[in-house]
Amino acid sequence: MKVKILSEIRATLTKQVDEKYRDGAQRYFKEAVKVYGVRNNIVGRIARQYFSEIKNLPKEEIFNLCAELLKSNYNEDAYIAFEWSYYLRNKYAPDDLITFEHWLNEYVNTWAKCDTLCNHTIGSFIESYPVYISKLKQWAVANNLWLRRAAAVTLIIPAKQGKFLDDIFKIADLLLTDKEDLVQKGYGWMLKEASRQHQEEVFEYVMQHKTVMPRTALRYAIEKMPDDLRHVAMVKE
Repeated sequence: MKVKILSEIRATLTKQVDEKYRDGAQRYFKEAVKVYGVRNNIVGRIARQYFSEIKNLPKEEIFNLCAELLKSNYNEDAYIAFEWSYYLRNKYAPDDLITFEHWLNEYVNTWAKCDTLCNHTIGSFIESYPVYISKLKQWAVANNLWLRRAAAVTLIIPAKQGKFLDDIFKIADLLLTDKEDLVQKGYGWMLKEASRQHQEEVFEYVMQHKTVMPRTALRYAIEKMPDDLRHVAMVKE
């Protein structure tokens, strides 16, 4: 079944290639990427279609299928793999974080893969098992830039909901002077989402750290704030 469904997915993706979209995809990434050239809404529909055929398999078998998809290095295959893992969120167990961390280390090599896996799958895992926020803090000091970005973007949806504010600030502290702009954008995004329900606290954090916070991160963090606060935060000291 494994070979059959994977070949069917890839044949379906190949039929949906948009050559103009494929040719323009590279401009969204600093690194070289492998893409079929299928738009995300269509890839999402394909993910749902084929998940209906495997949803009754044991979780471990579905995760194995996800890993086989990831081995191709195509963005669209990764999107499907990470959507499937998210569909299983009501079945997560603590040991699943080992699998997700392995995927981050072995298969994540673009911001799109990182964000798709972390915003949904790993973010949902953390909401179910918040004690593992300690793992995000380990990732924040890793050599792998995707682990460092993951430390922040995993908390995007919880941050938007007003959760984990103290931990968000601790992770921002660890990432504060990171040299990679994709990491800066990641923790700035996390702070921006936290500001939706904790504007005063995030503004205070930015003001306390603005002299060392990269401008990229700062701009992201204050994006949702009123004009007057943004102006004050952007004034160089």
